[in-house]
Amino acid sequence: MEDFNGGMPDLLDLQEFDEEALKKESEEVLQMRFLSSDNAVFARTEGGFLSLQTDGKKYERVGVYLTFPLTDAEEFISIREADEKAKEIGLIRTLKDLKKEEQEMIREQIRLRYFLPVIRKVMDVKDEYGYAYWHVQTDFGVCRFTTHMGGDAVINLGGARYQITDIDGNRYELPDLYALTVMERKKLDLFI
Repeated sequence: MEDFNGGMPDLLDLQEFDEEALKKESEEVLQMRFLSSDNAVFARTEGGFLSLQTDGKKYERVGVYLTFPLTDAEEFISIREADEKAKEIGLIRTLKDLKKEEQEMIREQIRLRYFLPVIRKVMDVKDEYGYAYWHVQTDFGVCRFTTHMGGDAVINLGGARYQITDIDGNRYELPDLYALTVMERKKLDLFI
């Protein structure tokens, strides 16, 4: 009988190889690695990115992701590879587990990834054709943005704290609705 595989490995052999590789990758993903000063060294690259050396391996660039971005920016920080898969390398249980200069590098990366201007004053909010047009003062200056009316554009984060997401996906924080003046709160009646 002729070999129809043209000298290629049998399909069953390929499936077993892939299955083993998948099993190994799954085990790596399921293994939780905590990173601290004992087993990891973070450094700033020339381009301003963050690099990591751990377990004898050097990652030229890593990404920093918060597990609880709205409630805790100092604990359970995921460090991931900087490619499109963003495979997790390890987890920082708390920033206190790192050296002071490394803590600052991580905080800087968090500020860049989770840019969240804080609304200090509401100058105007208009409702037209299903959209809300905001004119506000933030901790980064005067800003204008647009949100959808209804839906989840304005989310209560508990108490008088709100997060507002514009139509481009940019987020803004209103830390305390009652810190605004009565007139500013009246402008928000339709939206909050």
